[in-house]
Amino acid sequence: MRKFIRGPLPAPLPLACLSFTLMLAATPALAEEAAEPVATTTSVNADGTEEGPPTSVGTGAHDRGGEILVTARRRQESSQEVPLAISVVGGEHIDSTGSFNVGRLQQLTPTLQFYSSNPRNTAVNIRGLGVPFGLTNDGIEQGVGIYIDDVYNSRVASATFDFLDVAQIEVLRGPQGTLYGKNTTAGAINITTNQPTFDFEGKAEVSIGNYNFKQAKAAVSGPLTDKLAARIAISSTDRRGTIYNVTTNQWIQSQDNLGLRGQLLWKPTDTLAITLAGDFSTQDANCCGSVYVRTGTTQRALNRQFAALAAAQGYAPPSTDPFDRLTDLDTPLKAKNKIGGASLRVKWNLGAGELTSVTAWRFWDWDPSNDRDFTGLPIVSLSQNPSQQDQYTQELRYNYSSDKIDFVVGAFGFYQRIDTQGTEAQGAAASRWSINPGNDFVVPPGSSGCGPTTSNQLACDPSVLNGLVAYNTQYLKNTSAALFGQLSWHLTPELTLQPGVRLNYDKKEGYYQRRVFDGQGNELLLGQASYTPRQTAQLAIYTPQEISPEFSDWNFSYDFNASYKITPDVLFYATYAKSFKSGGINQNGVPVDLQNNPILASATVKPESVHNYEAGIKTQFWDRRATLNLSIFRTDIGNYQANVTNGQYGVLRGYLANAQKVRSQGVEWDFSVRPSERFNAYVNGAYTDATYRKFTDAPCPPELSGGTAVITGQTPGAAGVPNSLSPQNCDISGQRLPGVSKWSFSFGAEINNPVSLLGKEGEVYFGYDGSYRSNFSSNPSPSAYTWIDGYSLSNFRLGFRADSGFDIYGWVRNAFDQNYFDQLFVGPGNTGLIAGLPGDPRTWGMTVRYSF
Repeated sequence: MRKFIRGPLPAPLPLACLSFTLMLAATPALAEEAAEPVATTTSVNADGTEEGPPTSVGTGAHDRGGEILVTARRRQESSQEVPLAISVVGGEHIDSTGSFNVGRLQQLTPTLQFYSSNPRNTAVNIRGLGVPFGLTNDGIEQGVGIYIDDVYNSRVASATFDFLDVAQIEVLRGPQGTLYGKNTTAGAINITTNQPTFDFEGKAEVSIGNYNFKQAKAAVSGPLTDKLAARIAISSTDRRGTIYNVTTNQWIQSQDNLGLRGQLLWKPTDTLAITLAGDFSTQDANCCGSVYVRTGTTQRALNRQFAALAAAQGYAPPSTDPFDRLTDLDTPLKAKNKIGGASLRVKWNLGAGELTSVTAWRFWDWDPSNDRDFTGLPIVSLSQNPSQQDQYTQELRYNYSSDKIDFVVGAFGFYQRIDTQGTEAQGAAASRWSINPGNDFVVPPGSSGCGPTTSNQLACDPSVLNGLVAYNTQYLKNTSAALFGQLSWHLTPELTLQPGVRLNYDKKEGYYQRRVFDGQGNELLLGQASYTPRQTAQLAIYTPQEISPEFSDWNFSYDFNASYKITPDVLFYATYAKSFKSGGINQNGVPVDLQNNPILASATVKPESVHNYEAGIKTQFWDRRATLNLSIFRTDIGNYQANVTNGQYGVLRGYLANAQKVRSQGVEWDFSVRPSERFNAYVNGAYTDATYRKFTDAPCPPELSGGTAVITGQTPGAAGVPNSLSPQNCDISGQRLPGVSKWSFSFGAEINNPVSLLGKEGEVYFGYDGSYRSNFSSNPSPSAYTWIDGYSLSNFRLGFRADSGFDIYGWVRNAFDQNYFDQLFVGPGNTGLIAGLPGDPRTWGMTVRYSF
């Protein structure tokens, strides 16, 4: 067994020193005459008093009025003044709806898509764009940036952790490169946590529910001296799994999360604020698995498809109804996940402007174990890729505001190191399942089906593949640097022009090595004059490979926005953005030619070229009791970075390639109404048409795979016809991108009434939050077997909220116990197996909260 011990990685000197230099420069003597710094984001009552964290127009959260303040443009302003498509969800609404991570947040924000088969294989997309759907490849960037208190999180695994002491979340749609540290082509999720205060305050919350659900949260904040304040928060979530494994007699898909966050705020003067923050979160769930869903006929020989292969080994899944939630996975599952880091944020108010420095280090340790054959047979006995990741970021920016112009200029530096040690191994059932003995291989009743031919003998000999193992070693060094800026020029009080620019440099250096050993420990090497039939069969499963891909490039991008205030409560805006997503490398290996040599032309993928067009209107009416925001958009992407999957076992799980053209276009709206203090409601929606405009050499769906590959002059067989000729690739131009519903909605309401209960004055309230998604494809190349039907979810809550800060309520989520899938997976080997991950069933419980 190989072990990896984390060692310190030195930060590049400029990243470590820049914030410290700024702190020394901003001494009290130098900053004494500057104006008040920008306040922490809060909602403000009519009398000017702060009302705690703001909540979103359109979320239905229990807010008590006041405008919604955001920092989307790196300065504090009303969300209705920001000329871009943005959704804002307040911390109170996050808590009351049980949206404690990004996965649940998508029920409140229709244009956000979240998919996760495990923390590493997680995708967060906006408008169907962001990262390729499928297996994660570390060699490319996210298209959706995740920022927590100005710190960029490079890996989307952070999206699977519980939100910790969150004040509000802003979901920005469209390219965000001229204001944010890391260039993002699809949008950004900007998370703001509650900051240290110089008034003592705190909150605590406990929830219990079915499936042994237990969740506890607490936070306390207050002064240590008259210039130093601290805040500490903790969150713990534990829940039994929702799928029962009959092989191990365990519940899987459990939750076991723990998070800690601490902050120190030092304000030596009214114009200088220095915040030191640290956080650590861990997950140790019995996760992540799947259930049998169905089979679909492929072009493989009929005796090589799932039904025949399973019958030959006397195998049947524990249930053919996926919503029995039974599985029989025989590989021990593990999804240990640790993430954390530290940051130093310095804000120095210089009068009309503010200088900000954010220095951060983050780490992620991932220790998994998966069952990649999706069955209870020992076919793939081990599949795991533990990984250790460190990133260092430095952002420096200056904000300036005046009556005529506002601007932001900044610089951003990023360095990331990833080390991965993978192990894949075959089991005792692999030979019979994976070696093709030819069409004469039949299994009459009472017969083993093993004939005298060489191929039959190989398939019937478990020792051929049993114990065959591949060790994968890889690393990535990822460096990025950028200069960016955006100017808002107020030509008149009503008309504003806003250009922005970005200059970016990216460099990626990778290494991938796969060494293969048979069950007796002998290494299989390429380049031999000849191979035995046994070795040929083994090399067809795992092929040795060693590559060192590299990519580097400069890129210039820009955007232009014009906005006009038709009335004080009606804002019209239009935007054009020319953006990009950095090119990448195939960090998990590349395809091979007929001689098993790596095809090095596939080692890198080109940058995405993005053209985004958007127009919108933001309105408030009925004495600002109602808000309606509407936007239309179109995003054209050239050289879209698509995930390409290989249907055979072990040769290559997946790699990246460029699709020629992709387009996402649609309409989004947010509507909310609050006719009185006693009632509020919201309806948010999106129509998204996201398609491959041109992808002529895409991987084929399972119904067009598994047969003998066609050669020049041959005609492929019909889809789903066994023993047919299969196309080497497919033209999927015009088909929908994976994971994207054409229609998605979120809606809800809350009604309350003043009461006196147990001697406490307050209000009783009843709330409803619902969501709907139309059908979507769960495979990079749309397949008849992997469409997920549309579904609607309904959540209810009923409780009492006291004026003193006490809150108790009962809740039901997925109240009507809707059966639905989060994802479907195509089983390896082109056998026609489709596995899936059912969404959460109905859950219910109670929450008690107290704040002071």
